[in-house]
Amino acid sequence: MKLPSLKIGDLEAKIPIIQGGMGVGISMSGLAAAVANAGGIGVISGLHLSLSDPKWGTNIRRANIEALQREIRKARKLAPKGIIGINILTAITEYKSMVKTSVEAGIDFIVSGAGLPLSLPKYVKGTHTKAVPIVSSARAASLICKVWDRKHKYCPDAVIVEGPKAGGHLGFKLEQLAHINDYKLENLVPAVIEAVEPYEQEYGKKIPIIAAGGIFDGKDIAGYLNMGAGGVQMATRFVGTYECDASPEFKQTYLKAGKEDVVIIQSPVGMPGRAIKNSFLSDVENHKRTPDFCKYHCLTPCDSKKAPYCIAQALLNAQKGNMKDGFAFCGENVYRVNKIVHVRELMEELTEQAEKYFKPAY
Repeated sequence: MKLPSLKIGDLEAKIPIIQGGMGVGISMSGLAAAVANAGGIGVISGLHLSLSDPKWGTNIRRANIEALQREIRKARKLAPKGIIGINILTAITEYKSMVKTSVEAGIDFIVSGAGLPLSLPKYVKGTHTKAVPIVSSARAASLICKVWDRKHKYCPDAVIVEGPKAGGHLGFKLEQLAHINDYKLENLVPAVIEAVEPYEQEYGKKIPIIAAGGIFDGKDIAGYLNMGAGGVQMATRFVGTYECDASPEFKQTYLKAGKEDVVIIQSPVGMPGRAIKNSFLSDVENHKRTPDFCKYHCLTPCDSKKAPYCIAQALLNAQKGNMKDGFAFCGENVYRVNKIVHVRELMEELTEQAEKYFKPAY
């Protein structure tokens, strides 16, 4: 059965797949544009876009703004008819300016998590740009909808619900991750659908729920569409593409990873995260790594005086292929990535698989 398109307001993607934003520098204009051209929705990560640009020195704030503008322009040029979004973490210190810059640049939508993006409607209301929060519970979805409604007379244009099998920083506590089966995505999705329904009725519009975290193949995609999700978000699978903006060495880390290599770490920003274990993380665990100094103060929860290492620098090192001084975030199913393909091949494979299992409700 043919898959439904994903509609977010007046935006419509032929294939209901959003490529998840991955920083630092893993999903930039190259990957986002390739996904958009293949019929999905591409997402640029707004995290530390300029760290590798030496001309700015320590003026990281101005550098990030210019790099963000440049990446959005490049994506538009590469995919003039595609849907392009930006992922901006609520926790970054320049959140307001990055959001405003994205809206002024005409980005199609802003995905925002790593905290509650309670102020986001203030910047997108009355513009073309859509607001899409990321949540890890129905409670968070309800709170965001309630605050947005009361303060801004606005409701989410879509909601991404991310389960505990996702990669990178996670919206769950360590003790919750120890009981991962209690927070299954297949239980979270229906709960979030129910939580936003009153606001769909109040505002007279559909708020598609996007399932994310651990989704790997077409069968997974169909399963969430069958339970009422409007689409899915996938990130890990897209690292295994030629168009991914990461270095070949970074991609090889994914190809070589075994199930036993996937670990939960405690990030310097105070959140747990899922990553591929390597010598760098082993050094951190054994207290053999110390930061030189904080160059960026990029995330508000990060206490540079107590941090065992600079996570921004470590992720930038990994993106460039220096895995000895960095590490790769990943989703739980990274060990199943076994080859590098073109984005269009991957999208066709996922669509073909999903159509075998998709059973629309009438």
